[in-house]
Amino acid sequence: MINSENKKIFILLPDGVGLKNFAFTNFHSIGINKGNDITFWNNTPFNLSELGFKEICFQNAKVHPLTDILKKAQTQIELNLSIKKSKDKVYDSYRFPFSYRDIKSSLKSVSTNWLVFWNNSEKGLKRIRKNIVKQERKTKLYFDSLETLEKEKPDFVFCTNQRMMLAIAPILAAQDLGIPTATFIFSWDNLPKATKIIETDYYFVWSNHMKNELLYYYPHLKENQVFVTGTPQFETHTEKDLLLSKEAFFKEYQLDLTKKYICFSGDDVTTSPNDPTYLSDTAAAVAKLNQKGHNLGIVFRRCPVDFSNRYDAVLEQYKDIIVSVNPKWKKMGEAWHDILPTKEDLMLQMNTIAHTEMVVNLGSSMVFDYVSFQKPCAYINYDVPNVQFPHWTVKNIYKFIHFRSMPNKDAVLWINSPAEMEDCLIKGMGNKANAIIVNAQQWFEKINQHPSELASERIWTAIRNIIKD
Repeated sequence: MINSENKKIFILLPDGVGLKNFAFTNFHSIGINKGNDITFWNNTPFNLSELGFKEICFQNAKVHPLTDILKKAQTQIELNLSIKKSKDKVYDSYRFPFSYRDIKSSLKSVSTNWLVFWNNSEKGLKRIRKNIVKQERKTKLYFDSLETLEKEKPDFVFCTNQRMMLAIAPILAAQDLGIPTATFIFSWDNLPKATKIIETDYYFVWSNHMKNELLYYYPHLKENQVFVTGTPQFETHTEKDLLLSKEAFFKEYQLDLTKKYICFSGDDVTTSPNDPTYLSDTAAAVAKLNQKGHNLGIVFRRCPVDFSNRYDAVLEQYKDIIVSVNPKWKKMGEAWHDILPTKEDLMLQMNTIAHTEMVVNLGSSMVFDYVSFQKPCAYINYDVPNVQFPHWTVKNIYKFIHFRSMPNKDAVLWINSPAEMEDCLIKGMGNKANAIIVNAQQWFEKINQHPSELASERIWTAIRNIIKD
């Protein structure tokens, strides 16, 4: 029963990114227990009513035709200004190439470049942002959002990520009605990439490190607008009752109880086009170690949005070593953003970590998932020939800003060549990994507010404090 103390909170889901953090964790139940009336304002194909949640779904939500061009111009200008401010060319590596494959894409690219040319300054950036707001206030989505908000009268609108254009109109509608708004910066690498497209009254971030980044890249924001909460995505790792026994997990995925398993965690093809070779190199190293008396295997967890056949040859060649344990995501459409996480996959990922010895990958945040279980991560750090991607290099990956947050380069094991693979795997499974784990934990605590399991609690506390004020 909702009493007078209950506050009506809208959780805006402009896309499926927020499901993992806010629908499949204990975030909802914690909010309910704190006396909140919660409704998911849902633009995903996922039916949240099946989980017993209240939801209001968007109907055919669309942004203004000019918003995409303006948003692309905003991103380019923000990256240009970051280069000017920092004297660091690394921001160029965050750009996506312009497309000229047909008349429509060519017109968009030319228009974007024209806007950048005439607005390439702080003053010009303000003009672009104002223009986005102006265009979005004309949309049917804006007027539909006004109607929904006037009818439902929420006390607060919380957007689950900062980068979706479809969130602009609902956030504007809330602000125009005097409803306070906030957004969550959903990933550790987002801010240097100029992905913040929505302007809210408040911002929730993972850590003090991320707060400082937000204020650096968006100096018009004030410190009291930013709340350090941590992210709910690591909370599940502390819920040990979700763990299967080793026997049950191995039986379900046809793993060999006599073997120790290393996890190879795949990236998408854009991030790591050479992943099949890296997986092959890892398997070859395991085969050599097994010849020397070890008894190892590989659990392969592919990137959830990668449904390609690019690993097939390697999986067949090393079928006695590699077992695929595929993520339990749902493909609800053909676009990558229509591939959605599930609650079952949170449990699968957690059990995969618990029942493997370490993880090997190319620069992903899985280092933090594994250190949550006091297990090490090895980062692949070498190039291989690839005629399809001749200009891709691993060096560009580790130049990204978010890797500069490492307090110590020994927070991971570095695999600098295939010849080093065997030694790194042995180190990762032995006592020498202890120092790596200590360093990784320090990195984790810098990146994400600890205790990590209290992120949802901190978010709800911040929301209630905002409403009270």
